[in-house]
Amino acid sequence: MRVLLTGAGGQVGAAVARRLHELAAARRRDPIELVAADHAMLEVTLRDRVLSLVAEVEPDVIFHVAAWTAVDACEDDPDRAFGVNALGTRHVAEAARLVGAHLVYVSTDYVFDGRLERPYSEWDEPNPLSVYGRSKWAGELEVEPAWTTLRTAWVVGAGGTNMARTVLRLATGSEGPLRFVDDQRGSPTVATDLAGKMVELGLARRPGLFHVTNAGETTWFGFAAEVLRLAGLDASRVEPITTAELEPPRKASRPANSVLDNAALRLSGDSLLPPWQESLERLVRELV
Repeated sequence: MRVLLTGAGGQVGAAVARRLHELAAARRRDPIELVAADHAMLEVTLRDRVLSLVAEVEPDVIFHVAAWTAVDACEDDPDRAFGVNALGTRHVAEAARLVGAHLVYVSTDYVFDGRLERPYSEWDEPNPLSVYGRSKWAGELEVEPAWTTLRTAWVVGAGGTNMARTVLRLATGSEGPLRFVDDQRGSPTVATDLAGKMVELGLARRPGLFHVTNAGETTWFGFAAEVLRLAGLDASRVEPITTAELEPPRKASRPANSVLDNAALRLSGDSLLPPWQESLERLVRELV
């Protein structure tokens, strides 16, 4: 089986690459040949380059992870956001059709406005508040129903810029209180868990839309306190604030409720990801 991975340099892409390498080592009778393309190797906004690489590799499955995820920066440059997240996905989708590959696309909780009191299921109507959310939803519209789309949320991992690493950096760099918002709810998702489920669904060519997050929910305040507790640091240093109290204020609006119901997996009887606290404990041990 030939697999092409875009965005291999990011935290989710790197986790997907590691999982595919693990499977390749274990599947000697059914080998996996992986081409892991980072930004330097594949700029998805360049249609000719995308078509050329996919035609050269002739993959059976494409994991399309490449994206511009700088949420606030997207507000300042919507053309870049849509160029990478929407048009880039169109190019990858076009190439997948030409070689008959199954496409796996990764989207976000930011496609929702966060106004519901309950978790969002796969069948709730998107209504993004930010340029980033709109560009990722536009990417979803480029994906065929027979392919696989995953929405996830609050991703943290050992690499890249993410909230777990930020909390630990702030905790070791100052003595004062650490202030995190307590009016945004979501389901933290550890990149290795997400990658495992993504590879499972992609290699099985499961069609449709799936929400994939670690189980449970919290706020950024609760998440930060748990990171410090797991690291053996003083969790009482974390203080709750509202989004309106953030200094400086964020350019992009965040949904107040980012909790995703993994309904498609749950109702299908598929295994769900473990509770976020359990996976975060493993991640924090790695980070410290």
